[in-house]
Amino acid sequence: MDGMELLIGTAVLALGTFAFRFAGPVLRSRVKLSPKAERLMALAAVVLLAALVAVSALTEGHGFAGFARPAGVLVAGVLAWRKAPFVLVVVAAAATAALLRLAGVP
Repeated sequence: MDGMELLIGTAVLALGTFAFRFAGPVLRSRVKLSPKAERLMALAAVVLLAALVAVSALTEGHGFAGFARPAGVLVAGVLAWRKAPFVLVVVAAAATAALLRLAGVP
């Protein structure tokens, strides 16, 4: 792939991204969704975020990340659920994973 193809590909992706982002506010007043469809879309966003968290927490490369990282994510999830301050959530998750790795847990 030469430089010109890369430039054209990047420009096409940039224009497509702009078109999608521009279409949202423009079409919002014209397209009416049912309350059920709006609930499903909100639920879909939560499911996608949960899937991203699961993949990030459980895998590294093409394999299992070990037990320390998921344990840290679990601690963070519980603290976030209990409405702990964000800094505490992050520090507790990192400390949990670090202490488990220090203890020899992969």
